[in-house]
Amino acid sequence: MSISFIKRIIAGDSKAVVEFYMFYSPKILSYLSKKLPRAEDAQELTNDVFLEAIDSLSLLKKEQSTMSWLYRIAHNKMVDFYRKSKIKSILLSQMPFLQIIASEINQPEFQFEKNKIRDRIESTLHSISQKYRNILILHYEEEIPVKELAKIFNLSFKATESLLFRARQSFKLAYERA
Repeated sequence: MSISFIKRIIAGDSKAVVEFYMFYSPKILSYLSKKLPRAEDAQELTNDVFLEAIDSLSLLKKEQSTMSWLYRIAHNKMVDFYRKSKIKSILLSQMPFLQIIASEINQPEFQFEKNKIRDRIESTLHSISQKYRNILILHYEEEIPVKELAKIFNLSFKATESLLFRARQSFKLAYERA
């Protein structure tokens, strides 16, 4: 892709954006399809790659290959995908009560239990510090990624991960006491 083409994208030319996507997406999708277990995940991450690429296209250095830059974004998205999957599985394995909630929550015969669990979760959330409560709600209910939480809380990525870990620990202890 030429520099003038990239300038058109940065200027907001929607036709150039579509051409950019059509030109590069098959290669990125193929790369991610080989690395991810489900085609839906590969397609979703491909879209995420191009959303991020369009947003940060002005950061692309002139001497840098557009394709290698897109592969790097795709690789980082894939690493994030697996990291989130691993964190969720670890979280569920360390907190068996979450597995119970996840398995029973959609069964109508457990409506009473579902309400009881929801009340217990709300009560637990209100018993922990507001900072912990806020980060847990933003991350698990609003599904805001850690990177965005770092911006919201004006913290580094690692500090935000630590805060989230401490919030989960605090929630777990409070939930077990309730």
